[in-house]
This record gives sequence, structure tokens and C-alpha cells, in this order.
Amino acid sequence: MTNHSNKISIRPVENSDKPFWFSLDKHLSEVEFCGKVNDGRGYVMLFGDIPIGILRYNLFWDNTPFCNLLVISENYRGRGFGSNFMAFWETEMQKLGFSWILVSTRSDESALQFYRKIGYTDCGNLLAPDQPPEIFLRKIF
Repeated sequence: MTNHSNKISIRPVENSDKPFWFSLDKHLSEVEFCGKVNDGRGYVMLFGDIPIGILRYNLFWDNTPFCNLLVISENYRGRGFGSNFMAFWETEMQKLGFSWILVSTRSDESALQFYRKIGYTDCGNLLAPDQPPEIFLRKIF
């Protein structure tokens, strides 16, 4: 893995990011996208001036940060960008005074190993009909 940190920037999502955002996020409605722009609960990662990733979150139970989605463009995966993005988000959540955060992923997705590798621990699951279990993971600061 090459250190690209001097070329990486992360900023809150803006309305102008909409085409890029929806190229990666197939689950968010346009109304919710506007909410992410307005409430600052979405971020875009850039490599130089090229957008390469997105992260969005909500507050679970209205008091615990929950990363709903982290996606890095396919051409940039496996190079440490996801880990850098999560480290940024974790720092932002600590600055806001939170002492722990949550993520989730399906048990059959490679993200499960990714989150465990960067220090998240399993804390529960959700059994939805006709799909693999959704695994919840947490990190305590």
C-alpha cells in the first residue's frame, strides 16, 4: 500500500456531488441526499481533485453515530482509502463528543473482514427474511 495521504482530502457532501454520489450509492433517495447535504452527515473523499469515495451516517437511537454506507470507487479499492476514510470519520465523531460508533454489513460481504481489521468488534446481528444476517460492529473510543 502506497501512502497517498498528501493527495487525499475529505469534505462534506455538496449538491454538486449528486451525480458522483448516485454513481456509488444505489440506496439513498434524492430527498435523503438533500438531507445529507443540509445536515452534514455525508462526506466525499477526493484523490487530488477526483472524487473517489463517499460515506454517510445517521444517529442510531438519535444518539449513536452509525455509518450507513462507505463506498470507494472500484479503481481505488484495496489501497488504504477506505481505512483512511473511516479514520477521518472516527476522528470527527470523537470531536463531536461521541464515545462509540456503529457500522453494519451483511455476513457475506468482504466489508465484514475490513471492519474487523480496522478495530471494530461484533456486537449483534439482524436476521432479515431471505438474506444473510446483517452483522453490527462497534468501536469504543
